[in-house]
Amino acid sequence: MNFSNEIKIAPSILAADFANFGAECVAIEAQGCDWVHIDVMDGHFVPNITFGPETCVALRPHIKGIMDVHLMISPVDKYIESFASSGADIITAHVEADPHIHRTLQAIRASGAKAGVALNPATGIEEIEFLLDMVDLICVMTVNPGFGGQKFIKSQINKIVKISKMIGDRPIHIQVDGGVTVETAPLVSAAGADVLVAGSAVFKGGSVDNPNIYGSNIRALRNAAELALVK
Repeated sequence: MNFSNEIKIAPSILAADFANFGAECVAIEAQGCDWVHIDVMDGHFVPNITFGPETCVALRPHIKGIMDVHLMISPVDKYIESFASSGADIITAHVEADPHIHRTLQAIRASGAKAGVALNPATGIEEIEFLLDMVDLICVMTVNPGFGGQKFIKSQINKIVKISKMIGDRPIHIQVDGGVTVETAPLVSAAGADVLVAGSAVFKGGSVDNPNIYGSNIRALRNAAELALVK
């Protein structure tokens, strides 16, 4: 997994057909997505329950590219090895989930996965100031985690700008998760984000029997984000 700061679209399967996950993953990759984003929720750290390691194990054969696993769970440390063993390429944990995020990131990297850290909307960037040499990805939550389809929180754009400056020339992805649409994609890409997680903005209107809609949605998001980078 080589670093590139080109725009990447990472559809969240939280918006896919739950009864057809394998085919949905195949469809979105065939239609041009870059990563497949899996939102893991525990009903404790966030008010919803979604997937566990066994879901990732089942999906891995259907995903040729990057499996991006976002752990919205607490505690998180004791589950890292299970998700790494499931085939996750990237594992992202929330800075708010456990008291020792440094230890969490160490464990993720020791597992062989790339390490991501996520920040809730109310969490300041000072929480990651001394973690930059341990992370491969910083996820800025532009909604409160727990549900798909929420409204984008515009105050997070300035957070992305500040994180981008803080990173400097380090090979760290800035991911945005929540409320990403063709309207908000240019805002976050111009601020410095390069990985855009999108649920309904990718899956709306399409299906595994009509996957071309997925491709149209992915291209629209990518084009909107890339146009904002044209000087």
